[in-house]
Amino acid sequence: MEIHKASESDFEGMWQIFKAVVRKGDTYVFSPDTGKEDAHAYWFCPGITSFVAVDNGRIVGMYKFLSNQRDLGAHVANASFMVDPHEHGKGIGELMGRHCLSEARKAGYLAMQFNFVVSSNTAAVSLWQKLGFSIVGTLPKAFKHQQIGYVDAYVMYRFLDDVPEH
Repeated sequence: MEIHKASESDFEGMWQIFKAVVRKGDTYVFSPDTGKEDAHAYWFCPGITSFVAVDNGRIVGMYKFLSNQRDLGAHVANASFMVDPHEHGKGIGELMGRHCLSEARKAGYLAMQFNFVVSSNTAAVSLWQKLGFSIVGTLPKAFKHQQIGYVDAYVMYRFLDDVPEH
């Protein structure tokens, strides 16, 4: 598996994963019927650095990072990840997570913050904790899960000073 910077030619594969992930309504705030243009803007707007994970010539996951805030808060990165639902359990999220932390540190960020990790997404919460993130805040009933109703969302944070650059 390889991870490389996303290009416009990767977007069709990214779009397929985006649709599959948001359709379920259980991990992202996007409406299940979010359009292709909105998805493209999410991954390719100015200031965003996106990467794709490719296995046997097929995109199996993607992530992006950017400054969490502007100006005086721009030293903290923010990131988003999506893995093809058919590829869960293969370590793709962890591989992309480690890659992202390294790329963010290389880009000069001092820390990374996730603003909205859905609490019922236990695989993601567990992965981020394994990669050194702590839950620093809980947003009560901030996410409307399409199957189980309102659930909490977590703010997760970690410094990048111990992240090896690849």
